Amino acid sequence: MKALRNYLDRIKPQFREGGKFEKLHSTFDAFETFLYVPDSTTTSGSHIRDAVDLKRTMSVVLLALMPALLFGIWNTGYQHYLSLGQTASFGQIFSFGLWKVLPIVVVAYASGLAVEFIFAQYRKHEVNEGYLVSGMLIPLVMPVDIPLWMVAVSSIFAVILGKEAFGGTGMNVFNPALLARAFIFFAYPAQITGDTIWTAGLTKGTGVIDGFSGATPLARAASGAIDKLPSMHDLFFGFIPGSIGETSKLAIIIGAAILILSGIGSWRIMVAGLLGGVTITLIFNAVAANAYMTIDPLTQVMMGSFLFGMVFMATDPVTAAQTNRGKWIYGFLAGFFAIMVRVFNPAYPEGTMLAILLMNTFAPLIDHFVIESNIKRRLKRAKAVV
Repeated sequence: MKALRNYLDRIKPQFREGGKFEKLHSTFDAFETFLYVPDSTTTSGSHIRDAVDLKRTMSVVLLALMPALLFGIWNTGYQHYLSLGQTASFGQIFSFGLWKVLPIVVVAYASGLAVEFIFAQYRKHEVNEGYLVSGMLIPLVMPVDIPLWMVAVSSIFAVILGKEAFGGTGMNVFNPALLARAFIFFAYPAQITGDTIWTAGLTKGTGVIDGFSGATPLARAASGAIDKLPSMHDLFFGFIPGSIGETSKLAIIIGAAILILSGIGSWRIMVAGLLGGVTITLIFNAVAANAYMTIDPLTQVMMGSFLFGMVFMATDPVTAAQTNRGKWIYGFLAGFFAIMVRVFNPAYPEGTMLAILLMNTFAPLIDHFVIESNIKRRLKRAKAVV
């Protein structure tokens, strides 16, 4: 590592102002700060002296996403061979899943980072680190049979309109990964809905055994086939069709533990999201106007991307509420609306995306009222003392 450090120090002057490659300063800085903690510090505004910079924070989030990614790769191969009625070894299953998932990850990173680097060079500022996580989240919320060009277009859309239009990382109002999925959902609905998109190769119908539909648990619930929902065992471990990273709740819980123990993710938002989902489900259970409303709270939160959204999307420190009380309100409403949209709109059985994007919009307003409430309470205390 010392040799690498010396090499970077030797070529750094060529990327500074007046150097041979000064136009590539942002690119060089991005690679250098990814490998080493920068020696620069903030000089104005409110800041905290800490060795953990944004790149290190993003690295922890990436680590938390690894269990969901690895299981998603395995489950892709598992669902493929299951649809063919064939048995395969762990190596065959994982290899097939890797062959299908890895290109999606590569395209998401390549297209999104390309835009990041272009904007950094044009504006002559540092490359934003936030896409390290967004580039992984985008593939994990996609179906495995999504065309690669759609992944590229949605990633570019998310970076340009979701981040750069607002000023870059730390300034965006909406979660970029959710914007990418929303873009595909509304621009190309056939590629993000239906039963055949969740299993690799199922759209071709070659060799698929009778009785295998590829329908997700949410699709079954929306159609009223409550008796055909997977077992709690399959829902928890993730042996079901679905988006690449959302199926295994065990993997998501492991990721949540990493985020909470490292202090990166807000446990308040995660817990509040669960409370909101359980609350609206209990209300539906009491009304029981249709079969969907009779599903118990545990099954509801285990289906679809609810847990994945509450752990990795709703806790985004940029687009979520910042105050402690605001996090409880924000998380509760996100979980509440996620289940509400899911049940009230059978044409779109997954409401997590829309619920979190909605709460992204109201997060600043929630914090505003919380702060104003605190100010009024303190003023009353001050008057009482006087």
